[in-house]
Amino acid sequence: MLWKWCFRLLIIFLGVWLFLDLVSRLGAEIFWFENVGYVQVFLLRITTQGGLWILVGGVTATFLLGNLRFAQQLKYADSLRIKEVRREEAGIDSDLQNFLSPNYPRRNETQSPKSRTKPLRLRWLLPIALLFSLLVGLMLVHYGEIGLSYWHSPTLRTIPPVPPLFRLERIWELMSVQIVAQAWYIALIAGVAIAIITYPGFFLNAIALAFSVLFAWVISHNWARVLQYFTPTAFNASEPLFGLDISFYIFSLPFWELLELWGMGLFLYAFIAVSLTYLLSANSFSQGIFPGFSSQQQRHLYGLGGLFMLFVALSYWLSRFELVYSRRGVTYGASYTDVTAVLPVYTILSVFALVVAFYLLWRTFAWKSQSRYRKFIFYSLGLYLVVVVAADFVLPTVVQYLVVQPNELQREQPYIERTIALTRQAFDLEVIDAQTFNPIGDLTETDIQRNDLTIRNIRLWDQQPLLETNRQLQQIRLYYRFPDADIDRYTLLTEAPAERPTAPTEVTEANPEQTQPTERRQVLISARELDYTAVPQQAQTWVNRHLIYTHGYGFTLSPVNTVGPGGLPEYFVKDIAGNDESALNTSSEAIRDSVPIGQPRIYFGEISDTYVMTGTRVRELDYPSGSDNVYNIYDGLGGVRIGRGWRRLLFSMYLKDWQMLFTRDFLPDTKVLFRRNIKERIQAIAPFLQFDSDPYLVSADANPENGNGDFPSNGNYLYWIIDAYTTSDRYPYSDTTNEEINYIRNSVKIVIDAYHGTVNFYIADTRDPIIQTWSKIFPNTFKPLSNLPPTLLSHIRYPVDYFKIQSERLMTYHMTDPQVFYNREDQWQIPNEIYGSEARPVEPYYLITSLPTVPFVEGDSPRTEEFILLLPYTPRQRSNLIAWLAARSDGENYGKLLLYVFPKERLIFGPEQIEARINQDPVISQQISLWNRQGSRAVQGNLLIIPIEQSLLYVEPIYLEATQNRLPTLVRVIVAFENRIVMAPTLEQALEGIFQPEVTPAPAIIRPVEEPAPTE
Repeated sequence: MLWKWCFRLLIIFLGVWLFLDLVSRLGAEIFWFENVGYVQVFLLRITTQGGLWILVGGVTATFLLGNLRFAQQLKYADSLRIKEVRREEAGIDSDLQNFLSPNYPRRNETQSPKSRTKPLRLRWLLPIALLFSLLVGLMLVHYGEIGLSYWHSPTLRTIPPVPPLFRLERIWELMSVQIVAQAWYIALIAGVAIAIITYPGFFLNAIALAFSVLFAWVISHNWARVLQYFTPTAFNASEPLFGLDISFYIFSLPFWELLELWGMGLFLYAFIAVSLTYLLSANSFSQGIFPGFSSQQQRHLYGLGGLFMLFVALSYWLSRFELVYSRRGVTYGASYTDVTAVLPVYTILSVFALVVAFYLLWRTFAWKSQSRYRKFIFYSLGLYLVVVVAADFVLPTVVQYLVVQPNELQREQPYIERTIALTRQAFDLEVIDAQTFNPIGDLTETDIQRNDLTIRNIRLWDQQPLLETNRQLQQIRLYYRFPDADIDRYTLLTEAPAERPTAPTEVTEANPEQTQPTERRQVLISARELDYTAVPQQAQTWVNRHLIYTHGYGFTLSPVNTVGPGGLPEYFVKDIAGNDESALNTSSEAIRDSVPIGQPRIYFGEISDTYVMTGTRVRELDYPSGSDNVYNIYDGLGGVRIGRGWRRLLFSMYLKDWQMLFTRDFLPDTKVLFRRNIKERIQAIAPFLQFDSDPYLVSADANPENGNGDFPSNGNYLYWIIDAYTTSDRYPYSDTTNEEINYIRNSVKIVIDAYHGTVNFYIADTRDPIIQTWSKIFPNTFKPLSNLPPTLLSHIRYPVDYFKIQSERLMTYHMTDPQVFYNREDQWQIPNEIYGSEARPVEPYYLITSLPTVPFVEGDSPRTEEFILLLPYTPRQRSNLIAWLAARSDGENYGKLLLYVFPKERLIFGPEQIEARINQDPVISQQISLWNRQGSRAVQGNLLIIPIEQSLLYVEPIYLEATQNRLPTLVRVIVAFENRIVMAPTLEQALEGIFQPEVTPAPAIIRPVEEPAPTE
């Protein structure tokens, strides 16, 4: 008895623990979302998930367990089972005697009643029972894999794709691929089959409960698709096969596929479980015979079979629409074979299944124990399976090989046009302004002087060398780290009158009444964050981790084009000053007036992974000052107050940190700050969005007049800007990327306060129907971009990740002629460059320059420079430049794409050809080899292609770094133009070597190169 009481106490304890854990999680989440201002988002999401869980789990468990209980009542009792088996045996043993008897035709007392089906002997009973049991095992594997794939995706963080449906092709995949490849699949399925046959009552009910949990788990994780289904937004564009609005495929079709996933599994398992309950009754395996299904058992199975066939009809009806995602033809989407052969058969199969379903349901409600049409059901089902196999495997193969392939271009041309058109729509390639650009190569020294702002913003410092230098010179302490360096542009006051006008779209961050001239400078900005893992092991105590080491401090701001003494980068902002004038050191008073610094504490950043408590008895480390430290008490808006009451217990359970209960350092106003990592922060709020991999820091006064409630003003001017995307894999006919995305828009800009932790979402693309749908679902979450303060609006930029996806699609889908596309005769590629000593694809890069074909502004002034993102293209398996894609980021031109296509009849040097010319030069290669001696190595930086006027200038920096304790220094700059290459200590000297060869400084190296013959 004692062990029973202990077992009961253990169960009660586990139940109470789980309940308290659930309450702590729910309570902590509500407090956190209330702090960031998105509690309504959380409540709607958690309510939807909880409702789906209860609905799906409850309906599934009630239906399956109810049918199994009903089947237990209808199955054969032991006495009836023995009688019927003996009757069958008696009939078999007396066949010969009755044959000789004159009463033989009247012998019916030993036959089964006419209301039953024919008995099943062991040779039929065993394979049927095994087949059903193995099918249950396959179902468990299929739905279990889906559930496990969601296990590592926390409920509040990601929206999974529509899981694979349990159809014939999935069953074949499980049997032929996964089961053969992994032995544990075989063991699992065989174990399930043996368990069901041995103990059918217990295991069929247990599996029913398991399916209830799995279905509830899977459907609740797809809460976003359910909400989208009930709040769709029209795309006002239709796909060509069915003429439906694209919103049907984005919002409605995934919902019906989820319903099919649930319904097919529910009714298939119910039918199999009830059938096995009947087949394994009457001790049929031991007796070697099953008496046959009784009238009530048949009626029960007819009803379940009718419901299952309803979902089979739904499955094939949905399969018709899923043909727009077919990969059978030469392009993505429905091909000639799909439209002419598969589509009609799917329609027939759907209608056929619907007829069978209605007949079975009609037989269920209008039951007759005898029906002369009963045998036609089995014939129909057999014919149906034959047609299914023919439709899915045989017919498409025959049509593809005998009809399509001999005339492929002619047959597939309309479908190629569809794929091209809809892929360009899905990736927003149609807005690209394609222009022909023919560099004439007549750049002069006067042109260089006229484009002085472009020249002074050519990037000589790449992110990686600058980060290495920062880590050596600017980390100050071991516990500081620079995780990233980001390209941006700032409008800065100049010490002297500027020679070049600034862009009219630029919003100046300085006082608008000032008369001092300004200029735009391209800079690298890097945050000095706290890295607690770098704290010495002996000092990694609970108090240090959560109470003292709470935040980073400051940032560095470096111009991309200037070099300081010893080849090191110059800094506009650096170090930690800690004085009354400025918290950080600035290079000049003009920089101090241009870049707001304030108190640059970073409580929320890219590597802030620990939770901290602020407002305690323990002072927080602010920054080091000489041999001492300066301390601070956090007074921001972030964090949840825990004080000394029940909230401390709640958060102790939530964070699994029991030392919070016993510390004496907490005060009534103590707050806990968690989810301080900015990516984790925004993923928790908006898991239905995808986020750019590169958040970037901005220093700006977002609330100069204290009138913007979204941005508290207390001397903090550091903000993170992150781009967010709406994506889908359901856009019809649109070819997918490697990440299985076939629709994307850069619809949202997110701004996070690095001190307060406030998060604001701004809609950047109002044309996107998906973000319009989310705006309707969460009406108070998204704000118009016009609400973003001008000082921050001037820093938004075209995101690199989005640009990469578009540029990758453009390599193929710039070809709009179906025949050219079919032949792939104009395929592009992203060229390689030498970085360090290894070849790698060219990365998109930002420049401040004027676009060649943009019209002149009024008067005789030159074009206005702007901040753009660039990427070159070369033809497939060739190295000459063929095109060049530019994305604009300033003012009203934000988001506009320009494609410059170079003439094919002449050679325009590509990056690989310029790299080859550099490395083939005997003097340059000799110098690089000398630097690559023991203990140091030369690093060739990013090769930039700079458009100036109607010409192209190629610039590549050379860094020198030690193999240990790397501190990269800029030692040379290589400039190439037309048939000349110059390497010099500075960019100015290299340009002089190109355009004033007679006054080239001695260190410069000039090598004329013969123009190679143009390639076809």
